[in-house]
Amino acid sequence: MILMTRRKLVTVLYTRLNRHKYNLIVRCFANDVTALAAASIVGINRNIVNRYYNYFRQLIIIDEKRKRQEFQVIKRAEVDESYFGPNRIKGKRGRGAGGKTIVFGLLKRNGYVYTQILSDATRESVMPIIRKVVTSGSDIYTDGWRSYDALAVYGYNHKKVVHEDNEFAREDETHINGIESFWSWTKRRFVKFNGIPKRLFADYLLESEWRFNMRGRIVKELKRLLKRPIVVTNLSRF
Repeated sequence: MILMTRRKLVTVLYTRLNRHKYNLIVRCFANDVTALAAASIVGINRNIVNRYYNYFRQLIIIDEKRKRQEFQVIKRAEVDESYFGPNRIKGKRGRGAGGKTIVFGLLKRNGYVYTQILSDATRESVMPIIRKVVTSGSDIYTDGWRSYDALAVYGYNHKKVVHEDNEFAREDETHINGIESFWSWTKRRFVKFNGIPKRLFADYLLESEWRFNMRGRIVKELKRLLKRPIVVTNLSRF
């Protein structure tokens, strides 16, 4: 672990870069412009942009991990899982078939999203996460996946839509449209990067979680992070 003040680290990154270009990089990152496109906009080498982007991502990951420790749902939550990776392999069936990465998601209605990578989508995998962050007695909305059938046993008000029966929403607001919107937005976002190395998938997922949760105020939140102290765990990434 390397202890470094933000001022010193930014000075390292700031080499031969004026404040105007630095502010452009910040805004490009906040608007999710790729490093290649940002390099063209700012008029600098892509490798320099990547150093700043990696720095910003580390700030975001630290911040989001801190926020996750405080994440709690008291009233209503949408729960679902999604599968990231290559197209399904012919002949492979079932949820997550074909070597995809399974991601569990929990969305506080009209609030933040919480994600976690899983090895499988069984009840034994998803229930501990739900019980950790959702208060007993809360309404939980899911699809018809059998792993969620035990929710009532743990004191939750389980409300589900059965997609297999072409049921996607009810008049009583039973749906999982919020968490599904997060999945579709994240997958569209990942397409821009032309493939994400498996070793970086968790970081990019956490960044997507942060961006979704901070939507509407990303520039403000990023500038806030840039003013706070930081502990750099791996300077070689920059």
